[in-house]
Amino acid sequence: MPARPSNHPFAAALAAAGLLIAASGALAQDKTFELKLSHWVPPTHPLQKAMEEWGASIEKASNGTIKSKVFPSQQLGKAFDHYDMARDGIADLTYVNPGYQPGRFPIIAAGELPFLVGDAKGGIRAVDTWYRKYAPTEMKDVKYCFSFILDPLTWHSSKKKIVVPGDIKGMKVRPSQATVAAWVTLLGGTNVQASATEVRDVMEKGVAEAVTFPWGSVPLLGVDKVTKYHMDAPLHTVTFQWLMSPRTYAAMSAAQKKVIDNHCTTEWAGKFADPWADFEHAGIAKVKAEPGHEV
Repeated sequence: MPARPSNHPFAAALAAAGLLIAASGALAQDKTFELKLSHWVPPTHPLQKAMEEWGASIEKASNGTIKSKVFPSQQLGKAFDHYDMARDGIADLTYVNPGYQPGRFPIIAAGELPFLVGDAKGGIRAVDTWYRKYAPTEMKDVKYCFSFILDPLTWHSSKKKIVVPGDIKGMKVRPSQATVAAWVTLLGGTNVQASATEVRDVMEKGVAEAVTFPWGSVPLLGVDKVTKYHMDAPLHTVTFQWLMSPRTYAAMSAAQKKVIDNHCTTEWAGKFADPWADFEHAGIAKVKAEPGHEV
């Protein structure tokens, strides 16, 4: 008896079509997110554009299911609170200076040691590569994205030159991070705590007489209006993190998580922070060209 034609190929085709429809439905059903990206510097700062470009790349890669909006100038919370804001979900991603909380993050503080980094771009990649193995332990409350650093900072003062370590004795100094604060104490100075955007105000009021600051941010944040003397030497850098709310990440689909993971890499740390490094380095010539300043 001749064999009857099999319906299996047709059945297989139907099954394949069903799988494609199901997959398409799953993609279409991905929850749409509008991420709040929070930072504490002005919208004119290079990081504003970096965050916008990072968010735009994620939106494209997620087929529009992950959108974002940048909130500058401490709109969602104080600079000192940005780690906890990511932990608690007040913002979905935050720009964090761990040195604002002395003693809380001792491992990343190693990146703050004086004279450790002379080149910001190479340092960005080196610091992120090094810290990735420690971040899950030291910053376990958040989803770690990446670390980056500043172009080297130096001394800027209002009343007297800083040339040798002994010049710090008796001065009121706003340090950029905790390691420099400890150094100031050892040299006989007094530390004044203030975020970067508060520096002009505390120096204008005489609460601080000197600051460690990156060059480009001196005119950007008006610190050139309250300082006169500047040391042309790469003193130290500051480490920063780009961190995500773990609850936001957990609520995403596997495909969306992959998009985020692909944007939380050492390569992206460089894309994110290289333009800022260029901006700060260009500030050296800008400050030198201003009348009434001694470098």
